[in-house]
Amino acid sequence: MDTEQERPGGFVQRLPFYIGGFLGPFGTFVIVPMFPELRSEFDATSSQVNLGFSLYLFAFAALLLFSGTIGERLGRRRTVRATYILYTVASLAAALAPSLTVFVAARVVQGIANAFITPLMLAGLAELVSKDRFGREVGIYSSFQAFGGGIGPIVGGLAADTVWQAAFFGTAAIAGVLALNPPEGAPRPAAKAPPVRALLTGRMVALGVAFLAAATGPIGIAVVVGVVARDELDLSGTVAGLVLVAGAASAMALGPLWGRLVDVLGKQRAGIVASSGSIIATCLLGLGTNAWSLGILWAIGGGVSAFVAVVFQAIGATAVPGNRGGALSFLLSFRFVGHALGPLIFVPLLGWSVAGTFVAAALLGLIPILVLWQIGVGDA
Repeated sequence: MDTEQERPGGFVQRLPFYIGGFLGPFGTFVIVPMFPELRSEFDATSSQVNLGFSLYLFAFAALLLFSGTIGERLGRRRTVRATYILYTVASLAAALAPSLTVFVAARVVQGIANAFITPLMLAGLAELVSKDRFGREVGIYSSFQAFGGGIGPIVGGLAADTVWQAAFFGTAAIAGVLALNPPEGAPRPAAKAPPVRALLTGRMVALGVAFLAAATGPIGIAVVVGVVARDELDLSGTVAGLVLVAGAASAMALGPLWGRLVDVLGKQRAGIVASSGSIIATCLLGLGTNAWSLGILWAIGGGVSAFVAVVFQAIGATAVPGNRGGALSFLLSFRFVGHALGPLIFVPLLGWSVAGTFVAAALLGLIPILVLWQIGVGDA
C-alpha cells in the first residue's frame, strides 16, 4: 500500500487517538509547577510531593510492560473506555484528597489507567495509515502529546496561583468526555493471543534500556527545569508554567517534521542524530539564569527531545507487527521508568550545581546512541 487512501481512516477517524495521546502528558505534568502549594497544603517536603509525580510514572511504567497486550486481547474500545472512567474517578480523588497519602494514591491510579490508554492509541494508528506515512503519523501524535505536556504545566501553574485542585477537576472533565466516545477497536481474531515472547528478546530489552536512559536524562528533564524555575529562579507558578510550555510548544510544532525525518533517514540514523542533539541541548540548559533565557533554552531542548521520542515510538509501534500495542507498551514502560527516576536522581543534585546537574543528565543520552549504533532497528 502506497497511499493513505488505500487504508481506512481520515483525520476525523484518527482524532480520538490524538486526543488520547494528549491526556497522558497533560495529567502527568500538571503537577510540576504546583510543588510549593502542595508542600503547603499537605505540610510536606519537595521529595514527598514528588512522589505524586514519580509513583504515578512507576505505576504507569510497570503496567505498560503488558498493558498493550492485554488491551489488544480485550479490545481497544472497551479497554480504553473503562480506563478513561477510572482516570476520571482518580482525578476527582486527587482534587478532593484530605491528605498527601490519598493524593499520591489517586495519582498512582491515574498512572495505572494511563498505562492502558497510551499504547493502544498509537497501535491503532499503525493500522489506519500506510507504512510509508507512519513516521509522519507518529510525529502528529507526538505533537498532541507535546500539546498536552505543554498545557499541563500552564494549567497547573494557573491553578497553583489560584486553587490547585482545579487542575485535577480539569483532568477529570477531559477523561470523562473521552469516555463517551472511545476509539473503535473490538478484539481482533489475529490479536486474541498476541505473542509475548517476541517482546522478551535481547534486542527489545536493549532498546528499552536505551529509551530508559534517554528518559532519565535528556528527554525527561522537564521536572528539573520546573524545579529550577520555581526554587532557583524564584518564578511564580504561572511564569514557571509558561517556561515549561516553551519546550512543549516547540515539540508540538516540530513533531510532524521529526516524523518526516524518520521516514526519510530511517529509524536508526534518525535516532542517533536526535540523541546527539538532545545531549547538546540539555547541557545548554545550565546557562538559563532568568525566565527568558531558561524558556528559550527549554524551547530548544524540548523540541530536540521530541525527536528522540518520535523515533522510539515509531520503533515500538513497528517492532513486533503481530503485537503492536504490546511492543509499544513494552518500550514505553522503560521510558516512563526513566521519567520517574530522573527527578529522584537529579532534583537532589541541584543543591550541588544547577549546570552540573544538566550536564550529568545530558550524558545519559550517550546510551541510546551506542545501542542504536550497535544493533540497529530494522527500517524495512
